[in-house]
Amino acid sequence: MIKKGVVVGSILIVIALIFISLLLIFLLNKNPICNDGTKSNECSKIKPYFCSKGNLIENASFCGCSNVSSIQGNECFSNYQYFPKNISLNYTVDGKSGKIDFVFYKNLSDYLSKLPRYIRDNSNASSILLNFKLRSLDNEEQNELLAPLIIKIQSLTKNKEDQARIAVSIVQNIPFGNSNKTLRFGGIVLDYYRYPYEVLYDLQGVCGEKSELLAFLLRGIGYQSAFIYYAPENHEALGIKCPAEKSLNHSGYCFIETTGPSIITDAETGYVGVGQLKSNPEIIPVPEGNFTF
Repeated sequence: MIKKGVVVGSILIVIALIFISLLLIFLLNKNPICNDGTKSNECSKIKPYFCSKGNLIENASFCGCSNVSSIQGNECFSNYQYFPKNISLNYTVDGKSGKIDFVFYKNLSDYLSKLPRYIRDNSNASSILLNFKLRSLDNEEQNELLAPLIIKIQSLTKNKEDQARIAVSIVQNIPFGNSNKTLRFGGIVLDYYRYPYEVLYDLQGVCGEKSELLAFLLRGIGYQSAFIYYAPENHEALGIKCPAEKSLNHSGYCFIETTGPSIITDAETGYVGVGQLKSNPEIIPVPEGNFTF
């Protein structure tokens, strides 16, 4: 026979748990966290965004601007923010398609196209490749005008993995193609290599360019990534930090093919002019990023 005191005690515990749950829900709704993790009434790490009632809004007068832009009202204005071009970026997640409309600027694309495509570095091959890519990923003028794209991706869902999937799909849906420009280094003519912003502006890119763009987006969302380079096949993909048992060769990074739509972890696809990737790739981690997929 159950004692009356035990029943009453159990009921009180249940009531207390319900009260605590309702209180937490109330507090979260009262001060909701924004999708990038910024607490309510605080500035995002991406200027000039401010978390207000769960939404990121531009508030340059309070949060300020970066070193390469100036405050104009509540917005930040870049010196390269001229000659706009509206582009729709398509994506598909869980069978549902969507698009992000975004404004790109010819002035910035032209500026990036004139930057040198070589570095002087006495490090080993892996370090040289990473340093070359980091110079592109860390370009301040590019970051200033691409940061709002990361905010738009994050605004679509609170789920971090879905934010990553949207970024992956956007890059995969950009058509594959070489630039019609060339580079001259000494007496050698080389293929032109785009910055991430240029890939989006041109809506075209090759494997290395698109992988670099995805690394930029994933880093902005908060994920750690790595370049996956197949030297014999001259092919590059990207890895996203994930549990070792799901990763490529137990590297801790799940394979992402950026040249066309495919699921994350699928490294068995064949490629035109290359075939199936059979060599042992070099994994080159990108600094920053805390999330694991």
